[in-house]
Amino acid sequence: MDVGRLRDALVKPVATPRAGTLSAFGSWIHSELLTMTGTNRDADDARSATRGVLSRLLQRIPLSVRTVVYYFSFLAFILILVPWLAHVLGRRFLPWQFEIGWWRAGGWVVFGVCYLLYTVSSLVLMRRGRGAYVEFDPPKEFVATGPFRWCRNPIAACVLGMILGEALAFSSTGILLLFLVGLPLAHLQVVLLEEPLLEKRFGQTYLDYQAWVPRWIPRLPRGGSA
Repeated sequence: MDVGRLRDALVKPVATPRAGTLSAFGSWIHSELLTMTGTNRDADDARSATRGVLSRLLQRIPLSVRTVVYYFSFLAFILILVPWLAHVLGRRFLPWQFEIGWWRAGGWVVFGVCYLLYTVSSLVLMRRGRGAYVEFDPPKEFVATGPFRWCRNPIAACVLGMILGEALAFSSTGILLLFLVGLPLAHLQVVLLEEPLLEKRFGQTYLDYQAWVPRWIPRLPRGGSA
């Protein structure tokens, strides 16, 4: 046995990856991080392709059918399930309750008015915008008529109004708390999500609309006609 060769083999340093290999590995890691953070063009293309497939599938269903499904499923969730949970949890865990007696009737009036306006706004958006009011199936045309001449977000405002009406109608501290929490959440959703998407979709038309029509508080349309 050649002792010298054996010694050289034992003490021979382990080969390290070449700089090119390390660079390629680092590039792969960087690409994966970009993909996970949503800044990689391939990831954006994949999301666009997914939205395109979903859009094509939805277009096979008549708009009226899609709108009815969205309408009742959304209202069942946001006006029945969520307020019911808030009411039950409020009764059980909140130390303070309130009772407004016959003023409860006023809550039903608020609820009814907001429900009517919500329905009208949804129909206007469907007919004039040729689309529903959900982000994955949005209107194709810009709408600035009917309730949308008075404020930019009549649907969201009416949802908040209906929740407030329920809080009064049931003298529910839990539903009232739900309404108070919903105010900033709705505002953030509109400002951070919906408005940038609408600006991207409709461009200068939407920017002009923002300048003329308030976001939340209704105002008589300029020109004095509704």
